Amino acid sequence: MKLTSTLCATLALAACSSPKQETQVSATPPIPVSYEFLVGTYTDSLHHGINFLSFSPSENIMTVETLAAGIANPSFVLASKDGKTVYALEEEAGAKGGKVLTFTRNPVDNSLTLIDQDDSMGDHPCHISLSPQEDFVILGNYSGGNLSVFKVSPDGQLDFTQLVQHSGKSVNPDRQEKPHVHSTTFDPEGKRVLVADLGTDKIYVYHFNPSTAEPLSLSGEFPMTPGDGPRHLAFSADGKEVFVVQEMTAVMEVFSYENGSLTSKQRLSLLDEGFTGNVGAAEIRVSPDGKQVYVSNRGDANTISVFGKNASGTYVHVQKIPSGGLMPRNFNLTPDGKYLLAAHQASNDIVIFERDEFTGKLIQTLWKADVHRPVYLHRLAD
Repeated sequence: MKLTSTLCATLALAACSSPKQETQVSATPPIPVSYEFLVGTYTDSLHHGINFLSFSPSENIMTVETLAAGIANPSFVLASKDGKTVYALEEEAGAKGGKVLTFTRNPVDNSLTLIDQDDSMGDHPCHISLSPQEDFVILGNYSGGNLSVFKVSPDGQLDFTQLVQHSGKSVNPDRQEKPHVHSTTFDPEGKRVLVADLGTDKIYVYHFNPSTAEPLSLSGEFPMTPGDGPRHLAFSADGKEVFVVQEMTAVMEVFSYENGSLTSKQRLSLLDEGFTGNVGAAEIRVSPDGKQVYVSNRGDANTISVFGKNASGTYVHVQKIPSGGLMPRNFNLTPDGKYLLAAHQASNDIVIFERDEFTGKLIQTLWKADVHRPVYLHRLAD
């Protein structure tokens, strides 16, 4: 004790006689950043289904686990804002179409509990959208050529409300012989729903009124270039532009958007000059900071293209990079925009790219996960 007291006194005296010396405080180690995604897949056995992917760059950890097995082709999966409710599809055909499934999710262990199962009312449902107030779910039924609307009840059940059937066709007799609804997307105001129909080569705009018995009413139809096959779309950060991925021509088309009206401004090819082979443009995303637009292309291309906006207000090609696998049907960015994850249906894997936060360019990393036929990535905890 005597030695300890003497040492403390000496240290105290030294501190008092050295005014330039600062007390050192140990910094708390930063909490590792972890990104979480739900993964939709196509299934070939009862062991396949909805997966959960976790990725921690600083810890060099990437894990994938199956949360809900035995579901037939849950190709699209979507969670509520708090992550506690999950909606998924069974992309199947039947007397009343496929299925839409509702789960509760435990954020602690990520377990999913099925609480509701409803007919999709159209064959091969392929897309889900959730209204801004999370009180309505809209399905796009690809082979059915229609969209179905469900009201979310207070206990989380889905109640079928409305079916909207499209009609018509376009120039490709093999793929556009009838309507093929591929996506349903709410606009930033939540007042309208934009529906991309690959079969009729149109974007349909519906007014959304949740207080009426049938919430959707058609307000406009906007033809694409014949043979385009519009698939998915995304809004610019300010909501004044809509980016549409044209699946069959491998084009990103830029539209101005005002009061539910679309006007084409630009068409940018995803292909190199002289490219020959099959194409299948698939997903389109805007970076979280709103600076770049990303588009995937399947077929014989297997690329991700990056576009940015120049000072004149037009979009320019920034980069085209191999997607790191085969058939990049879907991809997504982390909420902070630092990474992009590409899901490959044909090579059965998910590949991670690092994103330059200034230029938007991508660099493929060594992180890669084996996943059976991944076709959709929904990020959690935005």
